[in-house]
Amino acid sequence: MTSTSELGSLSALDFKNRFTRELPADSSEVNHPREVRHACYTRVKPTPARDPSLVAHSREVGELLGLSESACLSPEFTEVFAGSRVLTGMDCHANCYGGHQFGHWAGQLGDGRAINLGEVLAPNGEYFTLQLKGAGPTPYSRTADGYAVLRSSVREFLCSEAMFHLGVPTTRALSLIRSGQGVLRDMFYDGNAKSEPGAVVCRVARSFTRFGSFEILAARRENELLKQLADHTIRTEFPTLAPPLAEIEIAHETYVEWFREISRLTAVMVVDWMRVGFVHGVMNTDNMSIIGDTIDYGPYGWLEDFDPGWTPNTTDATGRRYAYGQQPEIAYWNLVRLANALVPLLPSPELMQDALDVYPELYETSWKQTIAAKLGWCAFRQETDGELVAGLMQLLPKLEIDMTIFYRQLATLPAEVAEGESASDESILQTFAPALYESERRTPEALAQLVSWCREYTARVRLDEGSDSERRERMNAVNPRCVLRNYLAQQAIEKAEAGDDSGVTELLEVLRRPYDEQPERVAFAARRPEWARNKPGCSALSCSS
Repeated sequence: MTSTSELGSLSALDFKNRFTRELPADSSEVNHPREVRHACYTRVKPTPARDPSLVAHSREVGELLGLSESACLSPEFTEVFAGSRVLTGMDCHANCYGGHQFGHWAGQLGDGRAINLGEVLAPNGEYFTLQLKGAGPTPYSRTADGYAVLRSSVREFLCSEAMFHLGVPTTRALSLIRSGQGVLRDMFYDGNAKSEPGAVVCRVARSFTRFGSFEILAARRENELLKQLADHTIRTEFPTLAPPLAEIEIAHETYVEWFREISRLTAVMVVDWMRVGFVHGVMNTDNMSIIGDTIDYGPYGWLEDFDPGWTPNTTDATGRRYAYGQQPEIAYWNLVRLANALVPLLPSPELMQDALDVYPELYETSWKQTIAAKLGWCAFRQETDGELVAGLMQLLPKLEIDMTIFYRQLATLPAEVAEGESASDESILQTFAPALYESERRTPEALAQLVSWCREYTARVRLDEGSDSERRERMNAVNPRCVLRNYLAQQAIEKAEAGDDSGVTELLEVLRRPYDEQPERVAFAARRPEWARNKPGCSALSCSS
């Protein structure tokens, strides 16, 4: 029983550790790179940070876990979430999983620089796993050192919280802490490695189980363990699907229903990515969450210039497998890989097909509802809206136009801007001036097409009842004003590397209210400045972290 004096303190963290209690561990706890078989995880402790100092924390995540603000600002908090101190009840471990990377089976991967501290029961009755990223090597580190640099850690911390406030399913971030030691990294993979400041992020999620957690077991034909992991995941993360008693065997039909739910959750997540212009950058199957959370923020980005072929990952620059416009298809491809891994649980592989079909059907339906909301329509009208949306998707890439700003400005366009009415072409174009980049693509022909589309759009708007202000309110509820642009993150990183954390904390504050105008912080809603077009860290990013 927690005493009143302990409420809000670190001692109030109630560790339950169902994953490690119910699933088999690696028989060895020797911490060196190796193949780990017949186990879901390896027990391993974080490497203590040399001189940890708190950069920032999320007060919302602290409250979710039952931690007070004073607890989050305490020296003990910094020690624990830098990996320098293990609390009573923690069961530290790194998970074993495999994955398909860039379309190819990569074999065992695992938590190479992530160490789970344990699972806690939060005051709201939910379970959350606390995970340190960058706290040292594990048996899954392969040739890497298990640490993380400050620049990638700032991006992970901020993006986790930015996505949550945007309403996108995501892992969360409790804290960002400097480790006080240097980490050697070759940022551009050009042979010029240098020491960078290290950091540790505490990630928080209901589950860190991935598609690859099941793929590795299926690939090794460890079918009994595959069933154990599947049963555990259903009972803990999908309890409404599980039998009422733990002693009752899970039926074949339940595995199919479970996969159907995974397909649904994945579709919901990707629709939200497309809604806000988020590009994950590394949609390998080991970076796909079994509960439909966005996970593993590496080389990510938000569309600035609306280019469906844009990828934020320099490693993907040639193939563009994980570009913005490819994400819906890649998610389906990843689901097929997961379905194949789960086949040993079923009497026939054909049983998975109907559950797999949920994804494209739901994605299409949800995207139509989402694009209708983005355009301020009360509902999607198939007979008229499909052609209008297709026209917009073909038009926007012809102009170098900022996606986020375009939709916010579109909300301000009066419904009277219809064919034959008073608004001039110049006034329509002026509406979108804040969204247009200086570009050779900004031709008179493309601008004329934009004007023409806007007139068709406002004619469609007038088919719905309601005022311009009501439409604007609907649009602004789903089209963010502020997103975590790469150049904004880079500015915060450069300050933090110089010892000034104000850039991180101010940007976090802006990202807490992404749909609000925030007139006191208009600079955060502006399009990318020209100086940032090709600056390292401000556009595409490498996997170096």
